[in-house]
Amino acid sequence: MSEDSAITLYRLQACPFCERVVRVLQENDVPYTSRFVDARHSRRNVVKRLTGARTVPAIVDENTGVTMSESANIVQYVENTYGGEA
Repeated sequence: MSEDSAITLYRLQACPFCERVVRVLQENDVPYTSRFVDARHSRRNVVKRLTGARTVPAIVDENTGVTMSESANIVQYVENTYGGEA
């Protein structure tokens, strides 16, 4: 894995779904950068431009070109892509 964080995680403060993704990234030693977004759904235009929706969490993985949202999908992606001995 590279030393630079190729994954950008778009998240909200104290969001349980976002925290689930953070936990999986940390458990798999995947470096990432957090970008905290506006709590108001209508102001999450950055996320909408990336994923087509304003929901968080959302990730952009520069290593693979993957952009996705929905915590369960992200968790599965991280484990499948970066998971070690599970």
